[in-house]
Amino acid sequence: MLKTKLCFILTLICGVMYAQTKISGKVVDSSNQPLPGASVVEKGTSNGTSTNFDGLFELTVSSNATLVVSFTGFETTEVAVNGKTNLTIVLKDGVELDEVVITGSRTPVRSNIASPLPIDIVGIKELQSTGQTTFDKTLQYKIPSFNTVQTPVNDATSLLDPYEIRNMGPSRTLILINGKRKNLSSLLYTQTSPGRGETGADISGIPIDAIKTIQVLRDGASAQYGSDAIAGVMNVILKDDYSTSSATFRAGISGEGDGEMIGVSINGGDEIGDDKGFINYTIDVSKTALANRPGTVSAEGEFADFGGTRSGETLADVREFLSRRPDAGNINGSPETSAAKFLINGSFKTSKDKDLYFNAAYIYKKVNSFANYRTPYWRDIQDFPYLGLFFPGNNPATTGSYTDALGTSFNGNGYDGYLPTFEGDLSDYNATLGLKGKINGWNTDASITVGGNRQTYLVNNSHNRAEILDDNGAYVYRQNSPISFQPGGTSFNHIVGNIDISKIINDKLSFAVGTEVRGEFFNILEGQLASYEGVGADSFAGNRPENSGEFSRYNIGGYVSASFDATKDLLFEGTIRAENYSDFGTTFVWKASSRYKFLDDKYTLRASVSTGFRAPTLHQIYTQKSQFSFVAGQGIQVVGLVNNVSPQARQLGVPKLKAEESTNFTVGFGAKPIKNLSFTIDYYNIQIDDRIVLGNEIDYSGLGLGLGTLSFFSNAIDTRTSGIDVVVGYKGIELGEGKLGLNLSGNYTIDNGRTDDNGSLLVDQTQESLLFTSRPQTKWILGANYAIKKFDFNLGNTYFGKTTFHQAGLDSNLRTEFIPKIVTDLGINYNATKNITIAANINNIFNVLPEWEFVAENQAGQDIINSTAITSTGLTQIQNESNLITFNQRYSQMTYDGYHFSQLGTLFNLSVNYKF
Repeated sequence: MLKTKLCFILTLICGVMYAQTKISGKVVDSSNQPLPGASVVEKGTSNGTSTNFDGLFELTVSSNATLVVSFTGFETTEVAVNGKTNLTIVLKDGVELDEVVITGSRTPVRSNIASPLPIDIVGIKELQSTGQTTFDKTLQYKIPSFNTVQTPVNDATSLLDPYEIRNMGPSRTLILINGKRKNLSSLLYTQTSPGRGETGADISGIPIDAIKTIQVLRDGASAQYGSDAIAGVMNVILKDDYSTSSATFRAGISGEGDGEMIGVSINGGDEIGDDKGFINYTIDVSKTALANRPGTVSAEGEFADFGGTRSGETLADVREFLSRRPDAGNINGSPETSAAKFLINGSFKTSKDKDLYFNAAYIYKKVNSFANYRTPYWRDIQDFPYLGLFFPGNNPATTGSYTDALGTSFNGNGYDGYLPTFEGDLSDYNATLGLKGKINGWNTDASITVGGNRQTYLVNNSHNRAEILDDNGAYVYRQNSPISFQPGGTSFNHIVGNIDISKIINDKLSFAVGTEVRGEFFNILEGQLASYEGVGADSFAGNRPENSGEFSRYNIGGYVSASFDATKDLLFEGTIRAENYSDFGTTFVWKASSRYKFLDDKYTLRASVSTGFRAPTLHQIYTQKSQFSFVAGQGIQVVGLVNNVSPQARQLGVPKLKAEESTNFTVGFGAKPIKNLSFTIDYYNIQIDDRIVLGNEIDYSGLGLGLGTLSFFSNAIDTRTSGIDVVVGYKGIELGEGKLGLNLSGNYTIDNGRTDDNGSLLVDQTQESLLFTSRPQTKWILGANYAIKKFDFNLGNTYFGKTTFHQAGLDSNLRTEFIPKIVTDLGINYNATKNITIAANINNIFNVLPEWEFVAENQAGQDIINSTAITSTGLTQIQNESNLITFNQRYSQMTYDGYHFSQLGTLFNLSVNYKF
C-alpha cells in the first residue's frame, strides 16, 4: 500500500513538473516591429520553432520551461514561461547595445555603455529607406559629413564618383570590409572637379542587400589601421543571416521621364555544420538608362571662343547651328550604367575554439557616357576638309550661309560635328580568408586579404587628325583614321596579411598587438597605337608606351594598443604604430583617447588626440598623361600631367612626394537622459602638413625646355579642417496606433583652408576652391519614421549648405556660390503579406535643383554684377563671366567644376521584396 502511494505521489510530481503547455507569442524589436524568422527554442532541448512574417509563433513546452530566443543581429534573450500561455518578447538589436564596435579599436570589447570615439552606426533598413540605388548615394542622405555627387562629362570620373568625409577627399577615408582593408580603385581623378588629384575605394559597387550595418568612425585612426585613415574609417559589416532568403525587384525613373532603372537582387544563405556556421550570398544585377540635363548654349560665347577667324564663319553661322541644336549637341547628366555584383560571406568552426571566416566579392560595371560635342565651328574646315565625309551632317540638305561658309570645300555634304563617346568597363574584386580563436587565453586573428580594380576604356565616334604619312605619302590618320579607339586604362591590386592578438588581462586592463604586411601593384595599361599616336583620339588620347607600365611597393607595420579602466567611469586608451614603406621610408604615429561617464552612465565626455599619416598612392607617384580639358575662355585644350619621377619633373626641379602628416584632436559630449532620447556633439580639428595636391596647369613653354602647359603632384600646402558633428535621436513616441521616431544629424565646417604662406603658384584660387569649399559648408538631415500596423513611413529632409567656387578664368573680384537647398524624400513600406513587402520612394519630392549665383568679393565685383554695358561679344560682362564657368551655358545648372547635390530632380523608385 505504501509502495503504491509513493508511486502515485512520484507520478503526480512528475506530471506537474513535465506537464506540456501550448504557448503562443510574438517576437518584436524595441520599436514593436515584428522579427520574422526569429528562433524560439526550449532551453536544454531540440524542441523549437521560428516566427512567421508577423513575428508570431506557437510551441508546446513544459510548463516550467525557459525559452531561448535569438535573431541575427539581436541580443539573445532567455524567457521563463512560468505557466504563461501568451508572451510578447522584445529583443535588443546590436545598435541598441551601444557596444564599443570594432571600428576604431583593436582591443577586446569590454564596455557596453558609451564609445570613447564618435561612431555612426547605420543599419540595412536605414540604408534601404533612402530609396537610393547605390551604396554611396545612400550614405549621402544618412551621414551629414559624407558627400558625393555624380559629375558630368569628366571622362573616367563617370565610372566612379569621388566621395569624402569632412571635405577632405576620398584618399583620407579608409574603407574596411568586415574590419579588413578594401583595395583602392585604379582611377585617379585628374579633371577639374571635386576630388581632383585623389583616389579612393569603389564603395558604389558594394551591393546594399549584402550589408548588415555600417560603422563610420569620425576620427583619425592611422595608429590603428595605417595610411588613409586621417579623416576617418568606414567599416562595412556584411550580413551573416542564413535563416531567410529573399528576392527584390527594383524599378525607377526620373521626373523628366529618363534615367530608367531596373534591377533584381537575391540574398540568401545556408547553415554550415551544426554549430552556428553559415554562408550568406548576394547577387545583384541592374541597368540604369541615360539621364540628360543639357543647357541652352550661348551663341555669343561660342563665337568668342571659337569663331571669327576660321574659314570666314560669322556669329550668324553659329546661331544657325544652335537653332537646330540649342544644347550644341551636348549630353551631360547621369550616364547609362549596367552592373552585376556578387558577394559571399561566411564562417564555420574548425574546432571548439577556432573559426574559419571568409568573404569575397566581384563587381562589374559598364558605363556609357559622352565627351563634349565637337561642333563644326571648332575646326577649321579648310584645314580638315575630310570631316564632312568622315562625320557627315545630320541634315546634309541644309543650305544657306552656314553650309556656304563651312561646306563648300566638300561639295555641299554638310559637316555638322560629332559626339565622341566615353565607354568604360570596371571590374572590382576583394576577398578575405582568416582564422580566429583562442590560444592560451589570447584572442588571435590571422587573415589574408586580396583585392583589385581594373578600368579599361573605349572611345567611339571620334578620330585622330594627326598629319602622319605612310611610306607611300598617304595619311595614316585624318581621312583614314579609325573612329573607334582603345585608349588603355589602369589597374590596381593589393595583397594584405594581418595578425591581431588581444586579451583582457583583468577587469581593468586589456591589451592588443598586431602587424600588417601589404603589397601594392599599379598598372598603367598601354593604349592602342591609333589612340595616342600624333595628337591621339580626339576627346581622350590613349596611354603612350613611355607613360605605361607596372609599378609596385610594399610596406610592413605594427601596432601596440592598450585600454585601462581607471575607475568604473573613467577609461583611457592608447595606440602606437610604426610603419615602413619601400618607396619613402618609415613613419611613427600614436593615438590617445579617454571617456568619462557620470550620472548613472547617462552622460559621457570623450576626447582623443592622435597623429596620422597618408602615404602618396602609386597613382599619384607614377601617373603621366596628356588629356583634353575645358580651359575657360579657350574651349577644349590639351594639357599634360607629369609625374614626380619623370625627366620632365627633374627639368622643373619637382621634388619626389613624401607622406602627409596629420594631427587630429576631437572632443565630444554624449547623453542618454531618458530611455528613448540620445544625442552626441563632437568637435574635431585636423591639421595636415605636406598635403599632396595636384596643382593647377602652368605654361612652361617660355622656359626653353620643350615643355607646354603642365601640372604635377607636390606636397604643396599645409591645411586645417575643423568642425562640429551633431546626432540626436528620439524613438518610441506613441502616436495613435503606431510609434514615431525622430532623428536629427548635422555637420558644420568651421574652418577648412590653408595654414601655410607658400604663395599660389602651384595651388591657385580654382584648386583651393575644389579642395576646401566645393562641398557644402554645412549639411543637416532631419528624418522621421512612423510605423503603424503593416505600414512604415520614412520622411527625410536634407539641407545642403552653400558651396563656393573660384573657377578658372573668372574675374578675381567675383566668386560663385551654390544657394542652400532642402531636398525632401518620402519612403513608404507596406507589408502586403507575410512574405511580400512593397516599398515606394519619391526622392526630391519638390524637384529642387542646384542653383548658383555670382557673389562680389568687393565693390569692383559688385560693379561687374550691376553693369549693363555691352562688351565686344554683344553681352554684358557678367554674362561673359557666366559663359566662362559653364562652358557657354552647357553646364548652366551646375557649372563645369561641380555642384552640391544631384541635378536630376525628382526620382521615383518602386521595389518588391519576396521572402522565401
